[in-house]
Amino acid sequence: MNDSELPVRKAKLGRRDFILGATGATGAAAAIGMLNGRMASAQAPSAQGVPWWAARPGKAGVGKPVAIDMHAHWSPEPYNKALAEFGQPIANPYPLDHDLDKRRQWMDEHGDVMHCLTLSGAMPWQRTTAQEGAHLAQVINDAGIQVHQKYPDRFVVGIELPIRDSELALKELNRVAGQPGVRAVHLPDSIERHDYLFDPGFAPVLARIQELNYPIIFHQMDGAANAFGGSRTAGPPNLAAGIDAPIEHTFLASKFIYTGTLDKYPNLQIVLPHAGGAFPYLAGRVEHFLFHMTDRGTSLQHPFRDYIRRFHYDYLIYYPETFRFLMSMVGSDRIVVGTDNFAARDIEYPAAVLDQFNLAAADRDRILSGNAKRLLHLAG
Repeated sequence: MNDSELPVRKAKLGRRDFILGATGATGAAAAIGMLNGRMASAQAPSAQGVPWWAARPGKAGVGKPVAIDMHAHWSPEPYNKALAEFGQPIANPYPLDHDLDKRRQWMDEHGDVMHCLTLSGAMPWQRTTAQEGAHLAQVINDAGIQVHQKYPDRFVVGIELPIRDSELALKELNRVAGQPGVRAVHLPDSIERHDYLFDPGFAPVLARIQELNYPIIFHQMDGAANAFGGSRTAGPPNLAAGIDAPIEHTFLASKFIYTGTLDKYPNLQIVLPHAGGAFPYLAGRVEHFLFHMTDRGTSLQHPFRDYIRRFHYDYLIYYPETFRFLMSMVGSDRIVVGTDNFAARDIEYPAAVLDQFNLAAADRDRILSGNAKRLLHLAG
């Protein structure tokens, strides 16, 4: 598909409205501050810190759970059973992925008040037919709705869609839209290195997601067939999650901008995992090659830097220095908690990650829960 085939709607929003419309009232002040080149945080983070995997609570302990995790994988038993029926049993199921009693206990002990449940990188869409994928999506979405109904204060759901067939994806989206606990849509960056999101046939799905006002939570799909670099990072050692995934997110964010997709869907909310991969770091280089090496950037309706804040970013970035950079680029109102829970013990204590910084209370609250509440339309 050529990028020129994507229809681009005439801009109806000015630069300021574009930013404020994307951030909502909660982030309005921070948005204007960023437009003037000011950091959203009222105080600069401290100079010291430890990597995310080493962050631990202080002497006061964990305290009351406060974090809302928007990068929290699961694999419920009905879904696992359906996979096994298709000849794809899970080799080493992790108990906390399907045992919700143990999971809630873990959440209480580690400071998580809520998880937005989504599949991991082991999403099945590349390994199944369109019809099989549609069945698996129904199974896991129904399981998620039931879990929310049982534990409404602890779990909400990101809708899984069978992306091999855009019509089946739209059908499943409409089937579960508005159901209890359904608060987001979960999609892979690409499939078999194909940018399905920007195919004309997928446009009705994006339009419907925007209409429903659900944020899209993205994640890469596992396997060399889906990895940006193919088998180059397959190992040993396996570096696909460490290198391929961040590059995949970077390309996804860049293409959302230069295809005009963000202009076409000005109210679409997007959450990039792993702190946006390399995108915040490489954004200046992307802008340079769009505006100064090609004429692609001249078709954008807003300055390139405005689009950087059209995304939300989970804070799974590991080093304190890189978190400070992300804060300076996008502000506290565009960052959410994302732990990739149980995958590699990435983050044990979400709040402890932020406790090591000298953040203003408002910034800390936004990152831990406030931004997630806004995106997921949660009360309180």
